[in-house]
Amino acid sequence: MKMVASSKLHHAQRMIENMYPYSMLLKGMLKTFLQSDDESVSDLTHERPVKRIAIIAFSSNSSLCGGYNNNVIKLTMQIIQEYEHLGKENIIIYPIGRKIAEKVKKFGYKSAGNFVSLADKPNAQQCASIAMELGKMYLDHEIDRVELVYHHFKSAGSQVLTRETLLPIDIKKQLDKNIYRDLKSTIATKDSQEYLKQNAGGEEPEQKIEARELNDNYIVEPDRETILSTLIPKVVNLQVYVALLDSNASEHAARMVAMQTATDNADELLRLLNLQYNKSRQQAITSELLDIVGGSINN
Repeated sequence: MKMVASSKLHHAQRMIENMYPYSMLLKGMLKTFLQSDDESVSDLTHERPVKRIAIIAFSSNSSLCGGYNNNVIKLTMQIIQEYEHLGKENIIIYPIGRKIAEKVKKFGYKSAGNFVSLADKPNAQQCASIAMELGKMYLDHEIDRVELVYHHFKSAGSQVLTRETLLPIDIKKQLDKNIYRDLKSTIATKDSQEYLKQNAGGEEPEQKIEARELNDNYIVEPDRETILSTLIPKVVNLQVYVALLDSNASEHAARMVAMQTATDNADELLRLLNLQYNKSRQQAITSELLDIVGGSINN
């Protein structure tokens, strides 16, 4: 099982490695665009009082992966308890994986559908459908908040349980995550302009500042509202898919570690049993020798 999990983990890691560059570039485009114009907002960024909430929880379809599923279930139940005052009918769960789906059904909460197959076979189109459905519900004021619960894959030995708000999009939080950029980059930001203003030296600093100053006044076609209405849903769709890939890789990594731990424990148990057997055997041989020696002396 460890070898199978290791093979699946290799495939899952390759999928994440192929997706991350696109994900980071798309988020970078959105962050830079919002940095250049703080007034650029979307309906998906408007926060309002929470009356109905949706939770997307990612688990696995099978067990033998340590505390992977229990951690997801525990955090999901904690979130549900936070919003328990809204009533069960106002809490919608999107259970990705059989383990969390069984728990949701057991406690009688509203499930948005059957997504068992998605846990084993990540599908970008199905993730986009879920994100689009939630986005439409948010815009129609059918839900007021969407949260993600998944394991973030850092390495084969480290998977971080993560709680993340999908909707509404917190612009300030998104900008603070990567507000300081490499000044060698060709992407213009307000920080790079401020850096150039403070560090431009020479006899004619004003002329040099004017020559080096980067322009963040973008020319956008057709207009900012259209760009945001296209870019922000893409980022939201991608966020759900990346969370699924993270969860999938974390599952295989957790199972690989669990199977390795089980193998090590079994080897240690065999070693202790073998040692105990040898001791018992030696004691039996010693006892027989003492009987023989004692009998010969008596004779």
